[in-house]
Amino acid sequence: MTTLNRFQNELSQTSADAAIISSQINIRYLCGFDYTDGFLLILPSKAYLITDFRYIEAAKKSVREFEVVMPDSDMLSELSLLMTLNGVKTVSIEDRDVSCATFSEWSQKFNGITIASGASEILKQQRMVKTDEELELINLSQQITDKAFEHILGFISTDRTELEVALELEFFMRSQGAESVAFDTIVASGSNSSLPHCVPSNKKLSHGFLTMDFGAKYKGYCSDMTRTVVIGKATDDMKKVYSTVLRAQNAALEQIHEGIDCREADKISRDIIFEAGFGNCFGHSLGHGVGLYIHESPSMSPRAQTGVSLTRGNVVTVEPGIYIEGKYGCRIEDMIAIGHDGKIINFTKSPKELIEI
Repeated sequence: MTTLNRFQNELSQTSADAAIISSQINIRYLCGFDYTDGFLLILPSKAYLITDFRYIEAAKKSVREFEVVMPDSDMLSELSLLMTLNGVKTVSIEDRDVSCATFSEWSQKFNGITIASGASEILKQQRMVKTDEELELINLSQQITDKAFEHILGFISTDRTELEVALELEFFMRSQGAESVAFDTIVASGSNSSLPHCVPSNKKLSHGFLTMDFGAKYKGYCSDMTRTVVIGKATDDMKKVYSTVLRAQNAALEQIHEGIDCREADKISRDIIFEAGFGNCFGHSLGHGVGLYIHESPSMSPRAQTGVSLTRGNVVTVEPGIYIEGKYGCRIEDMIAIGHDGKIINFTKSPKELIEI
């Protein structure tokens, strides 16, 4: 069953006669064509891709399940006409992506058609469960990221800046087939490593922890990995921090399974860090979903929705960390999946023993 068919099945269970998909990533998810100007109009038994002259030839060549339409006038008028011709009375939209201004414009343009929420939730739930094809693309994306870590170990020196390391990682991943980076690369040296989302600067790398959080995007699908290394020699305190984070991560990796509550998964690592005396130094969640977006559902967090458990097809990060304000920080992150056979797949192959450079 294709992603479009899955969406149509869910749509048919709602009170809506059709759905308008307007966000670039969800358009790509449903039709496989990446473009920036247009819409999908989906009914339970048919679907349209609406775009302009810039994309029409490429869309016709690559899209199979959709009727490709180029409007004679503006796109909203074409949407309205297609809905009228198909007897649409209620249309579901991506309510989490549509602005108030856009909603107002659509309400005026789609005379006699009720605009309802719902498409966002259908897509959120559907995209949580990856197909085998999606899992393979995520795996290929992570393979590029692993290669980048191996490469960067030979690049790091105190003559480099954080920004130079970030750019080298990004250039290398592109050279290995990534279409882009999955998110803004984080490179944090010395005291900057205490900042979980440090922005790389022209600061030269200093002795101590160097945290690198990066990922590739391959055919739309993201990878996400963090490794912390030491420039110079690690102190006993640094070794304690690193070993605690690694122990917390390994415990979670060993105990995460199909059906585990997302709060409970987070608690595995959090308890270890707390018991080691770093209870106030782990302020973010254990992990998040990954797919076409770098942050998707589900989330493994103390604030996760009650009763949400990991299921087959979920892809999540496992990334405990310890951050000591003004001093340093350490994070180790792998990306895993619950396979369709119920077994855990760890996509991340980069070493995790303490590396001193």
